[in-house]
Amino acid sequence: MMTIRIGNAPASWGVEFADDPRNPPWIQVLDECRTAGYRGIELGPVGFMPEDPGQLGDALAERDLELIGGVVFRPFHDADKWDQVLDGAVRTCRALRAHGAQQLVLIDSISPRRAATAGRPGEAELMQASEWKSFVSRIQTIAKIGAEEYGLTVGIHPHAGGFVDFEAETERLLEDVDPSILKICLDTGHCTYADYDPVDFLTRHRERLSYVHFKDIDPAIKQPVIDNRIGFYDACGRGIFCNLGDGEVDFPSVRRVLIDAGYSGWCTVEQDCDPAGDTRPVADAQANRAYLASIGFH
Repeated sequence: MMTIRIGNAPASWGVEFADDPRNPPWIQVLDECRTAGYRGIELGPVGFMPEDPGQLGDALAERDLELIGGVVFRPFHDADKWDQVLDGAVRTCRALRAHGAQQLVLIDSISPRRAATAGRPGEAELMQASEWKSFVSRIQTIAKIGAEEYGLTVGIHPHAGGFVDFEAETERLLEDVDPSILKICLDTGHCTYADYDPVDFLTRHRERLSYVHFKDIDPAIKQPVIDNRIGFYDACGRGIFCNLGDGEVDFPSVRRVLIDAGYSGWCTVEQDCDPAGDTRPVADAQANRAYLASIGFH
């Protein structure tokens, strides 16, 4: 029987970087996630939640929460920062295995070379062939560590402002890395930000799909952000990622494609926001859960 479970992520509380002093306490995020009606949560950036398995394991168990997975949001595009990438990946893998979580998500973090052309696929700088080859090799190395050494399901997550952002380069990467070690974690909001249709992409790549992030995007905010080359985090502060069902993502069609594909697993709400902004993470998380239930995600 197909089962889709709905989780949430610390990003919905504005947690993007573990050392950001604006972050809410990790225990508060667990409490509020549970209060909002979710039974699963992501790790967030490694170092945000305790790396002591006993401490985090007890806190999850007390709240009947399951750890879904974790994200390695590091500069895969920068060969000089490989140590950062490897450190984040190994620590994340260890944490996921300690708690029985399965989803390792790889994201190339925002590059200064690409930040201003988010949402502009025709203008974005592309890597030269040799740079792309090295970039793919670094992603492949981390994917192998996750899949072969830790037994995790590894997915690449396209992200605004990185070098895996637009549809063509996402598909190029999928072609260049063996599907046995690298799947796709599709984020409905980032697809839309990058000017391609998540429903169409899901339909064509459903055999490669391992995990889904649910995010909606407000077209009235998105277009001025793209037109004025506003940075990603400033866009988050402006509320570009609205509550699910209030933006331009067609979630009923996303659900239909997932059901048709026989998808079974977690779909995680990830409503990036500014931790110091005028945000209501608990109310938003509750509204998002209610919306998903209203279209059949129980």
